Amino acid sequence: MNSPPETIPIVRYIGIDIHKYYVMIGGQNRHQEWILRPRQVQMAHFRSWAKKNLKPGDEVVVEATSNVWDIYDIVVPLVSRTVVANAYKVRQIAEARVKTDKEDIRRLITLLIADIVPEVWVPPQHVRELRSLISFRWRLTKQITMSKNRLHSVVQRFNLNAPEGGLLTDKNKSWWEVQEFTDLTGFQVERDLEIVENLESQKAAIDQKLAELSNIEPWASDMVYMMQIPGFGLIFSMVILSAIGDIKRFSHPKKLVGYAGLGAGVHASGEKYQEKSITKAGRKELRWALVEAAWVAVRFDPYWKAQFIRLKKRMHVNKAIVAIARRMLVSIWYILTRRESYRHFDEETIAYKMLIWAQAIGEEGRQGLTRQQFAKYGLLRLGIGHDLERIVKGGGPRRIAPTEEVLALKPELAPPR
Repeated sequence: MNSPPETIPIVRYIGIDIHKYYVMIGGQNRHQEWILRPRQVQMAHFRSWAKKNLKPGDEVVVEATSNVWDIYDIVVPLVSRTVVANAYKVRQIAEARVKTDKEDIRRLITLLIADIVPEVWVPPQHVRELRSLISFRWRLTKQITMSKNRLHSVVQRFNLNAPEGGLLTDKNKSWWEVQEFTDLTGFQVERDLEIVENLESQKAAIDQKLAELSNIEPWASDMVYMMQIPGFGLIFSMVILSAIGDIKRFSHPKKLVGYAGLGAGVHASGEKYQEKSITKAGRKELRWALVEAAWVAVRFDPYWKAQFIRLKKRMHVNKAIVAIARRMLVSIWYILTRRESYRHFDEETIAYKMLIWAQAIGEEGRQGLTRQQFAKYGLLRLGIGHDLERIVKGGGPRRIAPTEEVLALKPELAPPR
């Protein structure tokens, strides 16, 4: 008796909706018939469930949430295709009055079968880890701010004369010790002072780690271009690079602006056309860093200051600073894409920014280079400053290492003979 011929595995379309403590999973065939009824799988059991139930012929769609990448990494090696769906765009495409876990799964699978899932970019591991570190820093900052606000409220509540130089500076720590509070208020003040001191120390450790990462590939190649731009220091630059991930995935600066949520919304109906405020449909940490950097740039850089003054004449100051942030993001796209130096700065100003970066990185992070050598190394990577050996920017004469000295340590920068 002949054995039956091998059959092609039936492709299943699997939808996964992630919740805090469980995932909702369901599967249909091409005719949208349920072949895996929607069910809850506890997050702690998902890995073992996936290994037993997912098959190589499956196509899977997962809606993007905060912990999507843990699920994604489990699913990818088990199935033929995995798509991560943009949650915001899925809601726009498939908005419905009835919203249940089962309906959410059905809508995801419908989009997957039709091959119209609005996908998100899947960041590689190093991008995910940097984003996670920056998110951790953000949460620490919020906790520090909350404790500081409580301490300031105590000063206001008891009508105290605050010391000069700030309530929480090292020299004013003793001021808190001599204040007369009730037992419970004093206890809370001590706890908040301890929180601020401890978390500030943790935040400083994160900043040092970010500084070290900034001079290690794959970040170092882009950081040298970011650090030359006005308003951008080490933290803002690393936040922006982590959010962008890979500049090559944006074919045009408008796409990057849209990704940041800095593009203007539009209402167009019949003969009516009206621009609205920015969409904010993008990565919030990218918008935050750009707006903060824009405020620095308009205060200290002549080019962006002039742009800002012109914009303020015809719009509110907040809209003007958002417009500056958007223009700076366009400049970033061109600089990172074309690998060119910032054209509104002279070599001396860029060299000064390289010195600041070198100081932030620290001796170990510079990998054997002095501050002066690191500054010249940055200039040479930008293709500028070959003859620059001294600057007066920043309050006094400062030495920059000669080109020959750096080329002896970094021969890969030497021009081909």
